[in-house]
Amino acid sequence: MIEVIKSYLKKFYNLTEETGPLLRGGVSPKTKKLMEMQKFFQLQITGTLDADTLDLMKRPRCGVPDVDIAQFSTFGNNLKWQTNTLTYRIENYTPDMSQAEVDYSIEKALQVWAKVTPLKFTRIYSGIADIMISFGSRDHGDFYPFDGPDGTLAHAFAPSSGIGGDAHFDEDEKFTFRSNTGYVLFMVAAHEFGHSLGLSHSDDPGALMYPHYSYGNPDTFILPRDDVKGIQSLYGGNEEPIAPGPTAPTTPDACDSTMVLDAVATLRGEMLFFKDRFLWRHSQQSSTPQQTLIANIWSSAPDNIDAAFESLESDQVFLFKGSRVWAFSGYDLQPNYPKTITSFGLPRTVKKVDAALYEPQSRKIFFFVGKNYYSYDDVRKTMDKGFPKRVDETFSGMTSQVTAALQHRGFTYLYSGPYMHEYSLRSGRLYRVLRNNYFLPCSNL
Repeated sequence: MIEVIKSYLKKFYNLTEETGPLLRGGVSPKTKKLMEMQKFFQLQITGTLDADTLDLMKRPRCGVPDVDIAQFSTFGNNLKWQTNTLTYRIENYTPDMSQAEVDYSIEKALQVWAKVTPLKFTRIYSGIADIMISFGSRDHGDFYPFDGPDGTLAHAFAPSSGIGGDAHFDEDEKFTFRSNTGYVLFMVAAHEFGHSLGLSHSDDPGALMYPHYSYGNPDTFILPRDDVKGIQSLYGGNEEPIAPGPTAPTTPDACDSTMVLDAVATLRGEMLFFKDRFLWRHSQQSSTPQQTLIANIWSSAPDNIDAAFESLESDQVFLFKGSRVWAFSGYDLQPNYPKTITSFGLPRTVKKVDAALYEPQSRKIFFFVGKNYYSYDDVRKTMDKGFPKRVDETFSGMTSQVTAALQHRGFTYLYSGPYMHEYSLRSGRLYRVLRNNYFLPCSNL
């Protein structure tokens, strides 16, 4: 395990052999680099190999180092192309996909960057292009060997002469056109072409230039705002008129005091906080919540969910969006899901659930819909009689819409906008009104 850690830190954080003296404060070079990594990925900075750090080291990622620590980051020293008209050439193909699918994926990945800059890309079929694209495995001729399945998926080189701009993809991976059963070539290529154009890695977990792979649908992908800022800092914006479309998504910030969470739930001892296409995972062992894409946990889960809860009866997490519900055991979508929310006995007049609350002692699930709520018995799998009831009948003073809900250590927490109301479930007595960052601390504080 020690060799695995050293190999990772050498490859991505420029760790050198520890032959010299300890650094100031008696810190070893390996510990210092481990702390750099933890800071980059917004983990608790311990300098030791904890479970969260090891988990990140095992995730599939880009082979370019993370040494430049910033939101969007460039390679520095004006490493950019001095022309806006660039050529690319596909030297060979992966057998995982048809040649037409590879051609389409590469062209679409380049257009991700062309849409927001003055850059133009022209394909050539012979000779040397600015961006040479190839598939290879292990030692493939550039002194940066690949490592077999998973691990490093690809790498690319910053703009310069020679190998500069070139992008190499690990043939030991299974590349796909759209399926999440492998690695979507479009997503990997779009990331690598960011490097080919002069961008380094970003520490924004929602950015395309974040080091780790995330599944994305090529048909619906929109370049996140952090990446737009980064590439436009090098080349400027696209001056040609483009058709209006969806705006670039931003990454939600736990330090935003006005943020309204989509849902809150638990997962085997962790708290989960959902917002847009992201969630934060917060465990009792860590003081720093870890932000990631929902798709990195459940690849088939929807974004922008309405409600969520963990059932202790079935050991499953349920996510609600619109009239449908998804059930996951661990990381796996359960058979026959998604289902309609009427599978919980909710009437067909209910088109969506605003929040869901699981009560561990009674094994009841409360579904909040507008100013009312329904009670479902998770043991008998039936809706309780006498519902719906008004929320303020049970929870004194809660007259605004419940937007998320959580049961924790004997208290019920009902979120309404950016505020969280702490109740006794037995008496319905309101104890405190808190900001939603009470359980989701701001890392800038």
